[in-house]
Amino acid sequence: MVAASKLSQVFTYDSWVHAMSGAAGGCIAMSTFYPLDTVRSRLQLEDPEKNGEARSTMQVIKEIVLGEGFQSLYRGLGPVLQSLCISNFVYFYAFHCLKAISSGGDKKQQNALKDLMLGAVAGFINVFTTTPFWVVNTRLRMRDVAGTSEEVNKYYKSLISGLRYVAKTEGVKGLWSGTIPSLILVSNPSLQFMMYELLKRNYIKYKGTTEVSSLGYFAIGAIAKAFATVLTYPLQLVQTKQRHRSREQNSASTSKHAAAAQQDVGVIKMMMDIWQQQGFKGLFRGMEAKILQTVLTAALMFMAYEKINNTVYLLLKKTPKK
Repeated sequence: MVAASKLSQVFTYDSWVHAMSGAAGGCIAMSTFYPLDTVRSRLQLEDPEKNGEARSTMQVIKEIVLGEGFQSLYRGLGPVLQSLCISNFVYFYAFHCLKAISSGGDKKQQNALKDLMLGAVAGFINVFTTTPFWVVNTRLRMRDVAGTSEEVNKYYKSLISGLRYVAKTEGVKGLWSGTIPSLILVSNPSLQFMMYELLKRNYIKYKGTTEVSSLGYFAIGAIAKAFATVLTYPLQLVQTKQRHRSREQNSASTSKHAAAAQQDVGVIKMMMDIWQQQGFKGLFRGMEAKILQTVLTAALMFMAYEKINNTVYLLLKKTPKK
């Protein structure tokens, strides 16, 4: 009977609304700040030995617009939105299901440590479910960019074609390339959601009201994401590099970079190589664009998510279960 009761909390209308709101909020935010994500990918994947000192976000935007056209800032947006929609739906659904099961609807049982643990479990579920989409996305956005292999330009034309090509040429391992740093990076959304829920609870307690303004949600989301991003950025850098490597690029790697080129092997080794070759600053290469993009995107996402979520319940005259 207890098991049946717990199972009933997995398939609930509340979890579905939270998931749909999270997916919609994520797509709205990503569409708004996507050019910053394009810059972040370029900065993380460029070779410092060829490009010298890391360029600023505005420098890269100017170079892309003048050299490739304004539309290049939005290259790969469609597949990214498809993947983000799936990823956010899975994460928000899993997080709120786990939250409902663990607390039984009692808000007094919610605390920062529990939110951190629930965020981690939801993150694991999300990683194993959506990694293939992000592997293809990382390659799609680099199509027709100088230095990108002909293989990527020829075969990565859409999310579906990219998935088929990776499955055919690299197998299951290729589809889940970068999974190890992704699993470690579960700490990023876990820290983000822990901080977000903590700040939101304290804000509501301090104000003595259940109402939070749009600006309040934006600020809370921004602080939570900045906190998580700074702590986990070096792992995000390694993840991006691993996902971008194709089998063809791996086989062509020189002995100098062979250890770093192995997919899903030697995450720490790759970080140490970056440190030795580029210094401590190399581990945070591209973080300026990453901070701008992720903080602004997360802030807008949480604001949109909360407003969409509350509007749906208001229209149906129900009280949302936070």
